[in-house]
Amino acid sequence: MELASSISIPSPKFSMENLRTPQPSLVYSPYRNSGDSLAATAPTMAEILETSRAQKVDLRLQTLGPFFRITAKSLETKNELGRAEGIIRVWLSGRILHLDSIRLQRETLGMEKSIFGIGLFIGAIAIRYGYDCSCRTAELLAINDSDLYHRKLVRFYRRIGFKAVHEVTGSTFGDLFHMLVWGGIGTRMDANIEELLIKWCTRFKSNR
Repeated sequence: MELASSISIPSPKFSMENLRTPQPSLVYSPYRNSGDSLAATAPTMAEILETSRAQKVDLRLQTLGPFFRITAKSLETKNELGRAEGIIRVWLSGRILHLDSIRLQRETLGMEKSIFGIGLFIGAIAIRYGYDCSCRTAELLAINDSDLYHRKLVRFYRRIGFKAVHEVTGSTFGDLFHMLVWGGIGTRMDANIEELLIKWCTRFKSNR
């Protein structure tokens, strides 16, 4: 079984990069201008990793230039549970976290936690990485391979904070661009990265 936000493009060999948080001065944040501190409420990369390990899930981030890949493995079976791939795009409005694909393996169906629980861990690493790279927006396509899983994907992404911005059906000339970028039809969805981090803070933020 495969749940994907889009069809992924072939990517070159990736190299490991240390998970680290850049200095606050390097990260865009409108909260600084208002005196609020997003850093005080948003989950850090270390906190997301700690929470995933408590659920017996090992998360890894690999990067090569603007490309990135996130893999989730079971600490018990050592099998891969899922992965996400994407790219940091530079656009006129600023940097964008482009989530090309999210895939979950069959093994997740037999786990006590929801299959979307693994997707949330993978997504949290991607969103935190996008924030550390000064991205303001995350974008994806909830691929429409079948009505059943398309509805589940859209419902899941809405629950975690994404909003539908366009239905790519292939019936209009304007859809051709989206289909070339994403490799299929489905629901285009965007999210504000800082809002996602705040929304997820109670799930991943350490109580210590």
